[in-house]
Amino acid sequence: MSGVGPITQDWDPVVIRKKAPNAAAKKDDKVVNAARRSGAEIETLKKSNAGTNKAASSSTSLNTRKLDEETENLAHERVPSELKKAIMQARTEKKLTQAQLAHLINEKPQIIQEYESGKAIPNQQIIGKLERALGAKLRGKK
Repeated sequence: MSGVGPITQDWDPVVIRKKAPNAAAKKDDKVVNAARRSGAEIETLKKSNAGTNKAASSSTSLNTRKLDEETENLAHERVPSELKKAIMQARTEKKLTQAQLAHLINEKPQIIQEYESGKAIPNQQIIGKLERALGAKLRGKK
């Protein structure tokens, strides 16, 4: 062996301490303790957003009020009934099941089911795939 000694571990304790309170904090503690000893009433104040990650702005209450005052019912656009019927008709003319059609356009069978039941949110790319796979024009004037 070359001149390397045995490897040893350092077992000396390491002590980590919190930073000592500064002069202002010590003064506050002294005042509060003196008031407690003299019997005076101590009023404590809880900061509303202390210790949280939330912003201390009132913008959330404004947004909430706007939402509460909103009366319009907003909903996603759904597949029109003409499109539903056109998809079903073209699929049955080609003698395809929903699952087979879905496989042809590389989508899940559930998507074809949603389009034919009218629950899907129309996606132009999927409608284009359906038009190519079925060989029929599904959107626009016929």
